[in-house]
Amino acid sequence: MNTTHTVSFPAPSHWIDGRAVRGSGPMLDVVNPADASVVATLHESTDAELDLAVSAALAAFDGWAATSVEHRAAVMRRLAEGLEKHGEELAAVITLEMGAPISFSRQAQVGFPVASVLAAVAAAERFEWTSEVENSLVVREPIGVVGAITPWNFPLQQLVTKVVPAMLAGNTVVLKPSELSPLSARMFAEAATEAGLPDGVFNVVQGTGSVVGEALARHPRIDMISFTGSTRAGRAVSVAASGTVKRVALELGGKAAHVILPEADLDAAVPRGLAFAWANAGQACGAYVRMLVPEALQETVVEKLRAAAEEYTVGDPADEATRIGPLASETQRRRVDGYIRRGVSDGATLVVGGPGRPEGLETGAYVRPTIFSDVDPESVIAQEEIFGPVLVVIPYVDDDHAVELANGTIYGLNGAVSGDQEHALAIARRLRVGQVDVNGGPHNFQAPFGGYKQSGNGREMGRAGLEEFLETKVITR
Repeated sequence: MNTTHTVSFPAPSHWIDGRAVRGSGPMLDVVNPADASVVATLHESTDAELDLAVSAALAAFDGWAATSVEHRAAVMRRLAEGLEKHGEELAAVITLEMGAPISFSRQAQVGFPVASVLAAVAAAERFEWTSEVENSLVVREPIGVVGAITPWNFPLQQLVTKVVPAMLAGNTVVLKPSELSPLSARMFAEAATEAGLPDGVFNVVQGTGSVVGEALARHPRIDMISFTGSTRAGRAVSVAASGTVKRVALELGGKAAHVILPEADLDAAVPRGLAFAWANAGQACGAYVRMLVPEALQETVVEKLRAAAEEYTVGDPADEATRIGPLASETQRRRVDGYIRRGVSDGATLVVGGPGRPEGLETGAYVRPTIFSDVDPESVIAQEEIFGPVLVVIPYVDDDHAVELANGTIYGLNGAVSGDQEHALAIARRLRVGQVDVNGGPHNFQAPFGGYKQSGNGREMGRAGLEEFLETKVITR
């Protein structure tokens, strides 16, 4: 059953100074990727509307920055309660706007943001806002007005990991969510207002990255830009922001390697690796999309992957049984399908999946979840971020070779290692990435998240996530 006509949500208008503002720019459609139906329309922000949002944030800054950390934390706790209260509606809306299976939307698309808000509150309550260095007082203060630009793949989680720490630090915010998934951002705005957030502290402007995102980055009264998206788009944001020398924090692409060591428990490591490669239809910067395996074990690993893949049902994301829904848009479907075709033409061995749509799913942004083996580590599908349910298996000969392969892309966001704990930790220390999962360690919402190399700069989550949004003042006496 598809939920297109049963999910209720507010119109995806701008949200400025605590109220909905319809806007006057060009119209953009919000499309349900499961059936290509238009579920909402929105007006792209004009320069005048962006100025209005920035002015509201500026006007609210002094008052919000002057409140106590305890007060700000209490507002954010109430916000977490509101998100949890409306969790089922939020999950249904995220499934509608970007195609995540409803079970995944409940668990990750809504569950993770609630946990992230509470983790940020705990970090703020423990944070040392002032310290002394000999005869100097070191004070941590909010930067000012933060421009946040968030992607469509985890629309609420990526919003929360920027906006909530920024506001806890005393900043005010102007957010531009993805035009593909704007509905959940509007719901977040209403939940924040219900939680007691003062007018103007959080504002939303709608539109495309190339128009509104770049205008936000260029804006002379924005003090900082925090961006999550592709590496290509991150470069454009950096250029746009450079004219005003504002701080820029970037969380960009990834091409995570999952190194399976010779002694690893394959019955646990292989299905876990596939789950992290195909979750959210592979639309995650941290997806484990390269599985590095000992040459002698490649055939065994491939057979286990083939068996594990049979457990993945592709279909309507509103169906409780679906594990992989559509990609977020038809544009994304064509892009991913192009990579699958490139893998075939470049000679990689097709294990499951392949080009074209899954049988019976001729409408909607669906691709066939795909696994390649015997993949050349220098090939396009091994080097470029595909952002779809495509896993490549690459054989290695020894530890040094595995590390060389794992580090052999322009990205450095994250990775994973499975094997004997000490052996796996030794390999993890050699990976040039921001975070490494060893043997499926549970997610830590207090740990910093961010990348090396062209996966970005700066960190989100925990103490480091707060520090991103703070200036340092020294008062010497």
